[in-house]
Amino acid sequence: MSAGMLALFVAFGVLIGILFGFFGMGGSFLVTPALLVMGYPSRVAVGSGLAFVFGTSVIATLKHRDLGQVDYKLGISMIIGTTVGLEVGKEIVLYLEELGLAGNIISVTYVLLLGGIGLFVTYEALKGGDGGGVSHDVDGDADVDADDIPELAKKIQSYSLPPMITLRGGVKVSLWMILLVAFATGLLSGFLGVGGGFIRMPALFYLIGVPVPIAVGTDLFEIMFSGGIGSFLYAQSGGVDLSIVAPLLAGSALGARVGSAATSIVNEDEIKIYFGLMLLLGALAVAVRQAGNYLGMGVLDYVSLALILGSALMVSGAVLYSAVKSMRAPSATGSSTAD
Repeated sequence: MSAGMLALFVAFGVLIGILFGFFGMGGSFLVTPALLVMGYPSRVAVGSGLAFVFGTSVIATLKHRDLGQVDYKLGISMIIGTTVGLEVGKEIVLYLEELGLAGNIISVTYVLLLGGIGLFVTYEALKGGDGGGVSHDVDGDADVDADDIPELAKKIQSYSLPPMITLRGGVKVSLWMILLVAFATGLLSGFLGVGGGFIRMPALFYLIGVPVPIAVGTDLFEIMFSGGIGSFLYAQSGGVDLSIVAPLLAGSALGARVGSAATSIVNEDEIKIYFGLMLLLGALAVAVRQAGNYLGMGVLDYVSLALILGSALMVSGAVLYSAVKSMRAPSATGSSTAD
C-alpha cells in the first residue's frame, strides 16, 4: 500500500471515529461503500468493514458500560439471533459472488436502506421532534414512562409469547420478538458488512421499546460480538484485509476520543440533521457509482468516493464546530459578566 493510500485510510478513520464516538455508531455504513467504490472485491469490502466495526465497538461499549447503559440480558439475547443472521447473510453474499451479482445487489440495498433511514432522520430533525436523540445522562435503571414508548413497540409488547423477559427500564417483551429483530439486523450485517447500529438501535427503540440510552449502549455491546463473529467468518474465506483495517482503526482510536468528549458539551439536536444528510449523501454516492458502472463512466467512481469522504468530513466538522462553539460560549459569558 502506498504512503498516500495509507494516509487516506488513517484520515478517513479519524473522521469515522469522531462520528461513532459522538453518535454511538460504528461508521461501517461509510467504510464498506467506500471500499466498493475503490474497487475492492465485495467479500473484502464487507469482511474488512466488519473487522473495523469490531475494533471501534470495543471502545464505545466500554464508555457506555461506565455510564450504566448496557443491558446484558438483552445483549446476550440479541447475540443469539444475530449470529444466525450473520451466517445466513454471509452465505447469501458468497452465493451472489458466484453469480457475479454481489456488488450490484449490495450497492442497491445500500441506496434503499441508507436513503430511507436518512430521509426519516432528516424529517424528524426538520420537524423539530425528539426523534430518539441520545441523552447520555438518562438513568438506565428508571422505569420507562408509557408515554415515551412508541405505539408500534406497545403493540409488539402486547404479544405474550412465552418466554417473556423483563429488561432494564421495566420493559417486558417476548424473547421471540427480540430474536426476530436480532436475526433481521444480523442478516443485514452479514450481507452489507455493517455493524447494524444505524438499523438495530432504532429497532430496539421503535420496535422493542427500550429507552434510547440503553438501546445505544446495548446495541454497541452486541455489535462488538457481531463484528467479531462476522469478521472471523469472512477471514476464513480471505475476506479481511488487515492493511485496510489497521490504518482505519489507528485513525478511529484518535477520532473516537474527540467524538466521545464532544457528547458532554454539544446538544445533539444541533447535529441530527447533518447525520440524516450524511446518510442521504452515502446513499447518493453508491447510486452514482452504480450509474457509472451502468453507463461505463469511470469518472463517476471518483465523484462517488468524493461524496462519501465529503459526507464524513461535513458531519465530523459540524460536531467539532459545535463543540468549540459550546466551549467558547461560557467563556464569552464570563467575559461579559466581568466587564
